[in-house]
Amino acid sequence: MKEIFGRNGLLARRHPEYEFRKGQFAMAEAVARALEDRRHLLVEAGTGTGKTLAYLIPAIATGRRIVVSTGTKNLQEQLYYKDIPFLQKVLPKSFRATYLKGRSNYVCLKRLELAEDSPLLEGLEDIDHFEEINRWASVTETGDRAELTDLPTNLPFWRHLDARSESCIGSKCEKFENCFITRARQRALESEIIIVNHHLFFADLALRGREWGQVLPDYDAVIFDEAHQIEDVAMQYFGASVSTWQIADLVGDLNRLSLADRESATEILRAGTRVMGLADQFWLNFQGGAGQTGDSKMVLRRSMFFRGRPGESTDVTPAGERYLALRKALDRLIAALKMVGDPPAELEALQRRTDQIKFDLDFIMHLEAADDTFVRWSERRGRGITLQAVPIDASAILSDRLFRETETVVLTSATLTTNGTFDFIRTRLGIEGAVEMVAESNYDYQNQVLLYLPPRMPEPRESGFTAAAATEIISILKASQGRAFVLCTSNAQMTSLRKLVEPEIDFPVFMQGDGSNAGILARFRSTPHAVLFATAGFWQGVDVRGEALSCVIIDKLPFAVPSDPVVAARQNFIDQQGRSSFGEYSVPAAVINLKQGVGRLIRSASDRGVLSILDPRLVTKSYGQQFISSLPACRVTRDIEDVHKFFASH
Repeated sequence: MKEIFGRNGLLARRHPEYEFRKGQFAMAEAVARALEDRRHLLVEAGTGTGKTLAYLIPAIATGRRIVVSTGTKNLQEQLYYKDIPFLQKVLPKSFRATYLKGRSNYVCLKRLELAEDSPLLEGLEDIDHFEEINRWASVTETGDRAELTDLPTNLPFWRHLDARSESCIGSKCEKFENCFITRARQRALESEIIIVNHHLFFADLALRGREWGQVLPDYDAVIFDEAHQIEDVAMQYFGASVSTWQIADLVGDLNRLSLADRESATEILRAGTRVMGLADQFWLNFQGGAGQTGDSKMVLRRSMFFRGRPGESTDVTPAGERYLALRKALDRLIAALKMVGDPPAELEALQRRTDQIKFDLDFIMHLEAADDTFVRWSERRGRGITLQAVPIDASAILSDRLFRETETVVLTSATLTTNGTFDFIRTRLGIEGAVEMVAESNYDYQNQVLLYLPPRMPEPRESGFTAAAATEIISILKASQGRAFVLCTSNAQMTSLRKLVEPEIDFPVFMQGDGSNAGILARFRSTPHAVLFATAGFWQGVDVRGEALSCVIIDKLPFAVPSDPVVAARQNFIDQQGRSSFGEYSVPAAVINLKQGVGRLIRSASDRGVLSILDPRLVTKSYGQQFISSLPACRVTRDIEDVHKFFASH
């Protein structure tokens, strides 16, 4: 590692912008040791450490197959299209790398062929788009829909064409040899470095050991970049989910099934139609109150469906009757599918999907146990409804399925510690026996950052908070001449603050939701003195270097919304064990989120800027010190005049 990362090493000679970074060198050595010793490693590597090369180069040096999993597709693309080609050019050791996305990003040749004779399309525009996909599918090397740059992002019929695992019939498919998933897996088998994102990694991990659906070949180690995200991603794949779209797509595919046995085909069609009708009735249970609009979540409780105590003979509510009727209809459909003699592979896949829907529905609706370790809820988004059950605590699952089964797991992020320790992330992820290190940042925060904490702010729950926050934001923006992110903890607060601030400033204002995130970010970068109001989508994974972003204002400490079903269940789970969910979960999780937001400000050694956190709890509450001590060491002021002086001097 010294020969590569040293002051006169390979990178210094071959990279035009290379500068020796002590933290990067230390991290590279730690990753190399972890891979050699087959140990797990936790590395917090702040912005400017150069962590990407610090883990890629040791991984390549092993010559073993290693998966690199990122939190975003943007970072995936940076690794594959920028960092990997550079390393293939300068490293003496040749290596192969590939880049994989989730299965739904790829077109399925079999489903595309079937769709040509199916009534999937609505209107001339859909027909034109379908014909373009058909032409593209005959010439593309990858089958990745990202190549279709001229088509809308949300094609309504794409879900009928993609290569999702539940529709896959594997090697029984006549398109198997030419299948884009088969080709992707072959490229992965021939590569030492496989670059994926967290969603694909955990979708694959949940399917490992099954004969269908798996994409990744066996690997020796996995490196998670942006590892602070993996708990929330992982639990989605170790639970159960049933949606309106799943059932509608199943019945639609049943209707398009061609069987020689006319009697069986008729019975399957009848059974499918009955499932669809009773599903429509069942979804009425989750529509919300009269006149309710917009997206919403609702915790599922036993009393919604059954009266009386668990285990006793009980009465069934109207909602429960709809569930039981749908369950019975699914049983009838499963029986009809099993009656077909010598079933084609497509029918076997449909039977597997039906079995899975019934299993997941029963699992979600199992509302008996008072000490259940899963949280169950319904979520309405647009016209669709999804029922979900996910683990309240993913640590045991991750310990068994990931950390015990994989020789080396490296977890790195700019935000893994809280209050100076890795205890929170260790507990949440169930990782034991890992080596820990904090890679020293290359930035001089004492000179690059001023932290401004307003001297007089009401508590966030007080009625005057939003007005007071707007007044402070206006003062700060006038000092910074715009060039700022205003990061909010809710859409409602973001909208309210923009409404109060915009008339009082003379700078261009953008707001998340006015277009795609990528489009808004591009406009912000190219517009002098711009101000962007944003929420969660801009707290992490956003990189704006230079003077365009010279100020980050955060309205409140980013505590998770306590009404969210998963958050509430996690808190209750900890409290019921006689511990403090606020101290053990709420505060550390908020610290990590705050550090992500703060990380937007300084993105290079030449950046300068003001960070302002408007929430007075940083100084009025005892837990505020945990937030302060987790931030980069920088100058702190409570005087707005210091903000003016800071910008006047730069």
